[in-house]
Amino acid sequence: MLKQRTIQKAVSTIGVGVHSGQRVELTLRPAEPNTGIVFHRIDTPEMIDFPAFAENVGNTRMASVLVNGEYRVSTVEHLMSALAGLGIDNLHIDLSGEEVPIMDGSAATFVYLIRSAGIVEQDAPKQFIRLKRVVEVIEGEGDSAKWARLEPYPGFALAFSIDFKHPAIASTANFAEVDFAVDSFSKDIARARTFGFAQEVELLRSAGLGRGGSLDNVIVLDEYRILNEDGLRYDDEFVKHKILDAIGDLYLAGKPLLAKYVACKSGHDLNNKLVRALLAQPDAYEVVTYEAEVAKAAGFGRDWQLA
Repeated sequence: MLKQRTIQKAVSTIGVGVHSGQRVELTLRPAEPNTGIVFHRIDTPEMIDFPAFAENVGNTRMASVLVNGEYRVSTVEHLMSALAGLGIDNLHIDLSGEEVPIMDGSAATFVYLIRSAGIVEQDAPKQFIRLKRVVEVIEGEGDSAKWARLEPYPGFALAFSIDFKHPAIASTANFAEVDFAVDSFSKDIARARTFGFAQEVELLRSAGLGRGGSLDNVIVLDEYRILNEDGLRYDDEFVKHKILDAIGDLYLAGKPLLAKYVACKSGHDLNNKLVRALLAQPDAYEVVTYEAEVAKAAGFGRDWQLA
């Protein structure tokens, strides 16, 4: 039986929140089988829990934000993406502030952190959400339409289209597709960084966002070009980062998906609505487990090596 996974030992790092600008210490701790992914605010009078579920997302402006009463944990998507990519089912995540640190703007640092902690199997079957029929959400009409869809699929694949009216982005690929039966999260997705526009900086900061952003953790564009001296990590880094975000947002379903995700101009809000739409239709999916041999044959676990 393909088993659930957690990390072998606690591991910590320190970084800055891209929106809050605050210094945050993050600690990953092992969790018991069937715990799921749970964030904890440890800077509050009493520790507050934030189970990583789509229904607990209370804000999706520029990030996926978990809420519990008046408290929140912001920008969970990159870490959630790394956990999905490495097959981590159960984990405690302690934060000394309200935002997961941005690190270099990708999921690569979190992949390194998880692997340095070691990945261990647990005595419980790994559960998947298997799509039985198509679930779709659409906003807008015509050329302005945005949509995201989940389709039945024997593994996990994503296809994403972007349409930014910017010369530097338009000169790169506006479509990318990955299938984790053949592609590697760590090599093909994890290093894609978030991006933003220099002309929007003051507007974002006046709204309390982007205060920790810099050329060290964001691909920054002026009206015509990329300002980062080192350029892009992938030829299609912009659309690859949208895929990275989607992987993290989809993992808020609470279990890995057996599905193909297809989207056009989607973002955190539409991704969250898609997961909520799926979970609101029990006839659209089933929860399944797999024998390890079957899972290996289907391509699951390309990046799920034990370390």
